[in-house]
Amino acid sequence: MTFHTFTEQKLRAFTERIFLKMGCNRTDAELAADVLLKSDLRGIDSHGVARLSGYVRLWEKKRINAQPNIRIVHETATTATVDGDGGLGLVVAPFAMKVAIEKAEKYGSGWVSVKNSNHFGIAGYHALMAVEKEMIGISMTNASPLVAPTYSNERLLGTNPMCYAFPAGKYPPLIVDMATAAAANGKLEIAQRSGQPIPEGWVQDKDGKPSIDPHQLKDGGSLLPLGSDKDHGSHKGYGLGATVDILSAVLSGANYGPWVPPFVAFLEPPSDPVGEGIGHFLGAMRVDGFRPAADFKSHLDNWIERFKGSGTIDPTKKVVIPGEPEYAAEQERTQHGIPLIDAVVKDLNTLAEKLQVEKL
Repeated sequence: MTFHTFTEQKLRAFTERIFLKMGCNRTDAELAADVLLKSDLRGIDSHGVARLSGYVRLWEKKRINAQPNIRIVHETATTATVDGDGGLGLVVAPFAMKVAIEKAEKYGSGWVSVKNSNHFGIAGYHALMAVEKEMIGISMTNASPLVAPTYSNERLLGTNPMCYAFPAGKYPPLIVDMATAAAANGKLEIAQRSGQPIPEGWVQDKDGKPSIDPHQLKDGGSLLPLGSDKDHGSHKGYGLGATVDILSAVLSGANYGPWVPPFVAFLEPPSDPVGEGIGHFLGAMRVDGFRPAADFKSHLDNWIERFKGSGTIDPTKKVVIPGEPEYAAEQERTQHGIPLIDAVVKDLNTLAEKLQVEKL
């Protein structure tokens, strides 16, 4: 597999040019690019600039509004529902998190449910916005139906990621950012591009049998919930995915379950929608609403140190703190550049040709 390494600045400028060509204003183009670059910097390659073509194709099908009127349509002191007006989730979700943070600053916590949005990138980006204000951040979204509930062979849920982010003291924020499926669809896309099989337990074929073929979804197969099967706790992953779907969409008025519009442009949204667009749920809680922030962060540092010092089965492997690998990747890639596989570079340069912008 061939890799090409690019500086953050080069990829950022390229990504902004693409969003500007889509008709985004400068502020939105910079914000959308920032969300994607954060993903690449943190080593989450499936949700970074490799997704650009997907956003452009949806925009070409008029399923993304490049100039949305994002607004609050329902509100109390600590809660709100935001209508994203079909905009990029990369722009809509930060708007909603800012609302949550503003409410938390006044009342201790803020909770915002979002409808009529699109794919919002990595959940961690939005949760970290709260951490920057010494708050606990919560971020989740529903997604295209690719996951079969336990015992089912129907795709009824998305990978439905959720993220909880906590500010620490001398350590980086502790960030739990995960799909509620056994694997995110982006990991299948990486395997497809690299021609590699996937681990057993990620997908099942259309008959419900385990498969290691990353192309299985194209043949009627489905992703499995976190846990893979009932004996290994898939009912728990199914329950987590259901929770994300309900908070993100049933609560906001977005589409839920099998009615969520697909991210891929070659598939049309369901003809009988039950809501508007994709849904998100974002929350912010002031740490000092519970105890002095310095006390919390000191004790979280202690928590981290105790877990990092844990005895292990294999002496060559240490307990990993949630968010630690991504933080390490961000330090490395900020200094040495972001690697992209050849297939992604070719795809981005083809996109550049089509939109008549400077190639990578």
